[in-house]
Amino acid sequence: MLDLHTKPERPLVAASILAADFARIAEEANDALDKGADLLHVDVMDGHFVANLTMGADMIRGLRRHLPDTFLDVHLMVERPHEYIDSFAEAGGNNFSFHLEVCHPFHPHGPEVGDLIDRVHGAGMTAGLVINPYTSAWPVEPYLDRLDLVLVMSVIPGLGGQSFMPHVLKQSQWLAERVDGRTRLEMDGGLDAETAPPAVTSGVDVLVAGSSVFKADDRAEAIAALHRAGRR
Repeated sequence: MLDLHTKPERPLVAASILAADFARIAEEANDALDKGADLLHVDVMDGHFVANLTMGADMIRGLRRHLPDTFLDVHLMVERPHEYIDSFAEAGGNNFSFHLEVCHPFHPHGPEVGDLIDRVHGAGMTAGLVINPYTSAWPVEPYLDRLDLVLVMSVIPGLGGQSFMPHVLKQSQWLAERVDGRTRLEMDGGLDAETAPPAVTSGVDVLVAGSSVFKADDRAEAIAALHRAGRR
């Protein structure tokens, strides 16, 4: 099992199963891992925080059953992430990332970020905090010493296949200057062989890739190209 706290020598590739063929999800996930992906990224959407509606705890449970040694990075694009912590931990999730935008004070009735981090850790998962492309990074700073992962969205969350938004590199660079070696900095959205190198240069060490992996004619080469983004 991947140790999220160990700083990788090259960027980790998190294959986002949102872009996979859902009728063959276990086969697709296995293939991405066999072709070099380091972990799986699972996007959970509630139809409220974002317009789309996707996977839930049953998907995590199924993936865990078929892939007992694979790190499952769960990204909650939902309005009430606190309601899902226990069910996703029980289903076998390893990392649980929630959005800053649904938390207090961004959302007046939202949960406190620190409380959610404590609950996620208490459930036995690592905790990640996500910011959208037009959300400033500085509100994340008070929690950096308690977070295991920070995810910078490089597209508007909710739909796969969007184009990379380069202005987010300023956010990841600002965060990279402040995280320590045990906290991973992840980016998600429009990442491929062309956009991954500037992301890595900005300090990102986990690359979430959906369409560029699962829609590729040669998945092994697509993943290898993302790994090569870390070369200096």
